[in-house]
Amino acid sequence: MRGWWQEIADLVLPGDCAGCGRPGGTLCGHCRGALHGSGARRVEPSPVPPGLPVVHAAVDYVDEARAVLLAHKERGALRLARPLGEALARAVRAACSGPGAESRGRVAARSGAICGATPGAGPGARPRGCLLLVPVPSARRAVGARGHDPARRIALAAAGVLRGGGRPVRVPAVLRQRRRVTDQSGLDARQRRANVTGALGAVPGSARLLAAGPVVLVDDLMTTGASLAEAARAVTAAGGLVIGAAVVAAPLMP
Repeated sequence: MRGWWQEIADLVLPGDCAGCGRPGGTLCGHCRGALHGSGARRVEPSPVPPGLPVVHAAVDYVDEARAVLLAHKERGALRLARPLGEALARAVRAACSGPGAESRGRVAARSGAICGATPGAGPGARPRGCLLLVPVPSARRAVGARGHDPARRIALAAAGVLRGGGRPVRVPAVLRQRRRVTDQSGLDARQRRANVTGALGAVPGSARLLAAGPVVLVDDLMTTGASLAEAARAVTAAGGLVIGAAVVAAPLMP
């Protein structure tokens, strides 16, 4: 129930900026600029969990960006999904152009994985390979408590941005949690890996969905990389081709 009335409240109530708290709207120009950052960058946790793909983050998890992510995730500020999706789309583009990503994407396209013709292309145009954004799924109890799945909502917004730029994109719900996991907050890198290892699995019929194109794993935040590594394992086990990962934000790495 929380999701629909929060969405209506977002539409009719002016609110304060989620990033800095100043009155005048959901997100002020300054904080929107903070989400834009200086360009997506490659991030790598220490230690790197086994199986973690190359990860790109749009911004650092500090100050206004941190406040905006928390407002969307924990306080249900659903209108923030669009600017967060714009940030994620930049990280996805970086992931697709990273070392080895383009060649792996071409392999998937040559295998017959297509999503649809390029928008505006004439009759007889060849379809382009489809890009699949696969969100790391939230636990059911977390979705129930929050009233929404933050990573999936941001992924859908990012897909809309990428489609607007002419890139065929889908957001298939191919992953699910196979067992309960402990709240990750307060756990160190080793404990997080142990907590999520084997926790994700593919839904029935996912092999057909994953055959549509190369996969970029997406999430709102990366800290230790344990969840993304587990998602990569599960997608690969189901027959998907993971070419990278993208997140809105990541902590500053040494």
